Amino acid sequence: MGTFDPIKGFGVTFSTMFKKVVTEEYPEVKKIPAPRFHGRHQLNRHPDGLEKCVGCELCAWACPADAIFVEGGTNTEEERYSPGERFGFDYQINYLRCIGCGLCIEACPTRSLTMTNEYETADDNRQNLIYTKEDLMAPLLPGMEQPPHPMRLGDDEQDYYARGPQLARNTGVPEGQTVETGHEEAGR
Repeated sequence: MGTFDPIKGFGVTFSTMFKKVVTEEYPEVKKIPAPRFHGRHQLNRHPDGLEKCVGCELCAWACPADAIFVEGGTNTEEERYSPGERFGFDYQINYLRCIGCGLCIEACPTRSLTMTNEYETADDNRQNLIYTKEDLMAPLLPGMEQPPHPMRLGDDEQDYYARGPQLARNTGVPEGQTVETGHEEAGR
């Protein structure tokens, strides 16, 4: 140990002692997260309002924390919630367990489940941190209809998934954008 080592250690303290203190005004001024931030989950819709979730349960299988519960239901011609044979009848995400890894997003074959930039999910009631399908569904945008209703964008599910971007443009979604929006975009 040299004679100047204690002075070098205090050098860091003295160099920061006279700098301006940075205080974040968090509740009043919300910080905008990075564009690819993994926040709250969202179940997306097709341009006509039908749900993209087909109840395959792959997101639940991919979740390492066992935070997702999915129970599939069967569509009928009288009550159609998604273009396929099945839909997500019961969908829950337990945010007490979720680690925000995004593996559920990668496992979703229909791009139904995405993550928004919303990061305020804390609560003092444990039951409020179990988000149900109603909490997770994307809001209805103009031109969308609340399911159940018949398919409006084609005769079968291949029309929805194979020609999805073209159908979205026909309903007024600009090229390069998707109908997968968060609460903040839907309010605009």
